[in-house]
Amino acid sequence: MLKQSIHSSPVTTRSSATRPGHGKLLRPRSVPGRGIGRSLSFCLALAGAFVGAPAWSQAANDLEEVVVTATLMPETSTSVSASVISERTQALRGAAHLEDVITRVPNVSSSSGASRNRFFQIRGIGERSQFVEPVNPSVGVLLDGIDLSGIGGALTLFDLQQVEVLRGPQGTLMGANALAGLIALRSQSSDSTAQEISVGIENYGGNRLSARLGGALSDTTHGRIALQRYESDGYFDNEWLGRSDTNARDELTARGTITWELGPHILEVAGYYTDIDNGYDAFSLDNTRSTLSDQPGEDDLTLKAGRLNWLTRLGDLDSSLQLSHASTETTYSYDEDWSYVGIAPGWEYSSYDEYLRDRTMDSLEWRLASTQSEDASWVIGTYLRDESEDLTRQYTYLPGPFQSSIETQTAALFGQVSRDLTARLSGFVGARFERRDSEYRDSAGVDKDFDHTYWTGRAGLTWQLDNGHSLYVTAARGARAGGANAGLLASIDALPDQNQDAVSALGVFDEETLLNLELGWQVNWPDRGLRSRLSVFAMDRDDQQAKGSLVIPRSDGSTAFIDYTDNAAASSHSGLEWEGQWQLGNALVADWTLGLLDAHFDTYLSATGEDLSGRDQPQSPDWQYSAGMTWSPSSLASLRIEVTGSDAYFFSDRHDVAAPEAHLLNASLSGQWRQWRWVLWGRNLTNKTTFVRGFGTFGNDPRKEYVTEPYQQFGEPRIVGVTLTYDLAGGSQ
Repeated sequence: MLKQSIHSSPVTTRSSATRPGHGKLLRPRSVPGRGIGRSLSFCLALAGAFVGAPAWSQAANDLEEVVVTATLMPETSTSVSASVISERTQALRGAAHLEDVITRVPNVSSSSGASRNRFFQIRGIGERSQFVEPVNPSVGVLLDGIDLSGIGGALTLFDLQQVEVLRGPQGTLMGANALAGLIALRSQSSDSTAQEISVGIENYGGNRLSARLGGALSDTTHGRIALQRYESDGYFDNEWLGRSDTNARDELTARGTITWELGPHILEVAGYYTDIDNGYDAFSLDNTRSTLSDQPGEDDLTLKAGRLNWLTRLGDLDSSLQLSHASTETTYSYDEDWSYVGIAPGWEYSSYDEYLRDRTMDSLEWRLASTQSEDASWVIGTYLRDESEDLTRQYTYLPGPFQSSIETQTAALFGQVSRDLTARLSGFVGARFERRDSEYRDSAGVDKDFDHTYWTGRAGLTWQLDNGHSLYVTAARGARAGGANAGLLASIDALPDQNQDAVSALGVFDEETLLNLELGWQVNWPDRGLRSRLSVFAMDRDDQQAKGSLVIPRSDGSTAFIDYTDNAAASSHSGLEWEGQWQLGNALVADWTLGLLDAHFDTYLSATGEDLSGRDQPQSPDWQYSAGMTWSPSSLASLRIEVTGSDAYFFSDRHDVAAPEAHLLNASLSGQWRQWRWVLWGRNLTNKTTFVRGFGTFGNDPRKEYVTEPYQQFGEPRIVGVTLTYDLAGGSQ
């Protein structure tokens, strides 16, 4: 029981322009709930077709089984819309980072403005950038229970058993860090046998070298160590410098775990080291893959993390304790003018912006859970976290470095109770109460203390129709933490006296809340070779945190433009998520995902005074899908072909620059012979042009006298590669 629980708990390892040409994205004003009705109608039609489908022939081979572990307590039927990306899926994509496989997950998108897509959005909610201000994440990220929220650049995938993406608020697990959902990365366990080395090459100068070793060290001890180096020149050329590596990637991932079984106790110690040394030179004045920067930027990250887990039995109860530490040092810099000195004498400017951010986090989580296999089970716990973040900004137009620090202490109590109400009907209710105290200081003279109390929760019912069918309905409340507007507070003393009180009132913004109602249907028919997970959701987002700006005249006649965050909007998000697998024969498997999303502002008056009520939220494509077929005639060869697609969507609510509709083709040919395994893989095989970030409120080209125009960061072109693995132990893992 204890050994199983260490792998099944998340604590351990088991001014806006007009809008021509985008009428599809700009919705007419409407009453809340308009999109909910459409999504529900579609779901009912789809469900009717599904029920009426004929029976399928029995499959000879079992489908790959995936299990969601990032829940507060084990559930017979996981009552959450979740996707699992297995290690095999990662390998068939040639994936080195989460951005390489995220298109398989419905209603999840990502954005860049960096060397990697390191900002993730779930159901249209999530951050898209970070500069001076501290960010309270809307999407929680866990690596074996260690909180890495807001550090998307560190999400390398080597030696991960699976990645779990839980959609909808997960406040009972992560408090005010998981308003939109949760991404949980789960490493391979220490008792998973491995003795292998791998090499890989790909176009654009890509290569990787990795090794891992794991298994039993004695009757009571297991250990594992994994190491990978990934390099690539990137897919941008710097025309001015004559280089093809100014957006290069150099990523080192190292992980190690050791586990002791000491009678009724299990101790596990793990260490993590990630060193990212990437270039950042991705924007072109000509909107091409050829840049003109004379000062290419950097996107570097060093992660040092560790955890200690202790599981033991206290009478009839299971006790689990996790101590975690994570420290990150990041450098994010860029050539602000995207050009070189001399490009347009008399018009040009030259500037460089650099952000050095250090974050340290220490946390303790303790859980106590019932073990009796009766009609009811429960878990209670407490969580403490001490977090600090220091920023140094060095910018051409600042008289000296800008420095800031924020320290936050968090204390939380949480629990969940599950009970069988009848032989087929069960229910659960869980809640989390959290207190955060923060202290913010910076070199501009801002000295602000603020504290907030949050509560989040989740309740639901699950109806087991038979051994293969279950229905669930859940209601959940999520929250996103409030914070301080550092830039606004630093500007107050420079404003006229009559404006200071009004501006001061905007110095701190409050929490944002979200209510989510979800209905799900899960099917598992082994005799028919079918698995399916279908869910419909409706979310009401209140006191939404939105960017705004103030334009205030100073006493000397000049004007101050001040950006800030305020609880200025309300919105509705509704849609459908469907995932399935179907064994069509002994050697053929089909799989699919579908995401439908209607995410729009109910009420929102932008910073420029424009009424955006009814407009689509940014990073919210109306539909996303993936469809794949895997043919495995023998162990010597397995062919997989898949197509992924996404509707067009806005990059921001400040302009109308949009990512176009896209359909991408991926494929792989893999096999195994004796001690060798290989994967020949390709992503975006048709070389479709995609974009991962866009701007539209400024001009940056001195050759055009800085006329306002759109700028986009190009996404990944066609990437093909081969990975070869040799098993030193003489057998497959």
